[in-house]
Amino acid sequence: MAKILIGFMGAGKSTVARLLDSDYIDMDEVIAQRIGMPIADFFAIQGENAFRQIESQVLEELLKSNHVVSTGGGVVTSKSNRRLLRNHSDTIYLRASFETVYNRIQSDESTVRPLFINNSMEDFKAIFDRRLCWYEEVASQVVDVDNKTPQAIVEVIK
Repeated sequence: MAKILIGFMGAGKSTVARLLDSDYIDMDEVIAQRIGMPIADFFAIQGENAFRQIESQVLEELLKSNHVVSTGGGVVTSKSNRRLLRNHSDTIYLRASFETVYNRIQSDESTVRPLFINNSMEDFKAIFDRRLCWYEEVASQVVDVDNKTPQAIVEVIK
């Protein structure tokens, strides 16, 4: 059964997934391959509703895998995704404070995050706050990641 990692961008989902399973699956990469373009481009052309439909299909498929799956930070914004995640027995929420994710994203020069660069700090914080209850709602395990190394987080999960 898949281990599904959820949490806000910058929480460390991909880093932790890679340590848990060298063959981990990055859900956003699967979606980008399926749609044949970067997610940001698809979002701009087709809109969020079309993206969330594809995301739900991919999530449903990945839940049946035997891998660790790193989801996109917005996976919980869809009601159908929250239902799928809530009914899955190994949904792990990597909980980070706003300060932690903000600092990590700000210092990450290799990844462009449109949600971060296209919003003020206040608007970005509002998005963060709005998602918190959804992460909590669907998680079967919550791991606080502030001030922990990726290896320490892996040990908590195991």
